[in-house]
Amino acid sequence: MTRRPMRASALRAAVAARMSTPLSSATNTPLSSTYPSTCASDAETEEDVKALKGRKLRRPLKPFPFLSLPPELRIQVYEHYFSDTDAVLDLGPDNYKRIHKLLGLMRVCKLLHAEATHFFYSSRSFRLFPTYPGRYFKTKKPLLARLKPSQRESIVSLELRFGPGWNAPPRGWAVNDALGLHDCVNVQKLHVFVECDPSDGVFKGFRRSENFYESFSRKLLAAVIDALPAVHSVEFDAWSSVKKSGAMMRSLVDVAAQSKLLIQWGPERGWTDADDPAVEPAVAAGPVSFAGSVTIQGFAPDVLAAA
Repeated sequence: MTRRPMRASALRAAVAARMSTPLSSATNTPLSSTYPSTCASDAETEEDVKALKGRKLRRPLKPFPFLSLPPELRIQVYEHYFSDTDAVLDLGPDNYKRIHKLLGLMRVCKLLHAEATHFFYSSRSFRLFPTYPGRYFKTKKPLLARLKPSQRESIVSLELRFGPGWNAPPRGWAVNDALGLHDCVNVQKLHVFVECDPSDGVFKGFRRSENFYESFSRKLLAAVIDALPAVHSVEFDAWSSVKKSGAMMRSLVDVAAQSKLLIQWGPERGWTDADDPAVEPAVAAGPVSFAGSVTIQGFAPDVLAAA
């Protein structure tokens, strides 16, 4: 018996019915997936909301009444706060990172500004002319000239270094009104540190001229002493290669003696009044009497200096 051909409409209906029937899978789908869903369930969301409601909000602590402390304790706090800064401040590339950010404490209030400013500037020595190599060494505006007059009034100690640039001192190493020494009314001691003595035989053949740097240092020290309104003592110190009987030291000590200032010796070199008793004459022929010590020839007479 021959099979009749299927009509086109019937064929389309059969194909549509077959496509709508779901295919059976050979593998069974597990009830729980191996990888958990990232979407939180309703139960989990409700638990999180309850936990947030039950958690107490953290209230800010009450500010510490720092200004109610006695002044003695506040000074100890300032000392700890500025303990990382050097004892001698100079113009250098690390000043902003190490010092400038700490000075933000002074912007809290007027009282704290006055106390912290006085403590910071009175507890450190400021170098008059920069010694850091490069553009800082050749600048025409040293660190002291960059300070405000009120800040310079709190300074009690200055340091003057001789040695850097001994063959060609920078033009910025000069005493003028912009330096602001007239504002340093509380500076009573001037520290003079000598790094090298160009009059020594080691520098022979390298000097700009004979006695050039000694003359420059002498004039600079005299100008600094004349510009400071309240200085009464000069402390001399040097590296181990500098001799107390050398032309450099004799010239500088002579300036301090002629200015009738007390002469002291720093801890680095370890000099005392009894060192080098046979010092060669410098300029004047009279002796200088150092307090409680022997007489040293070669300086202006009747000038007392304390060790």
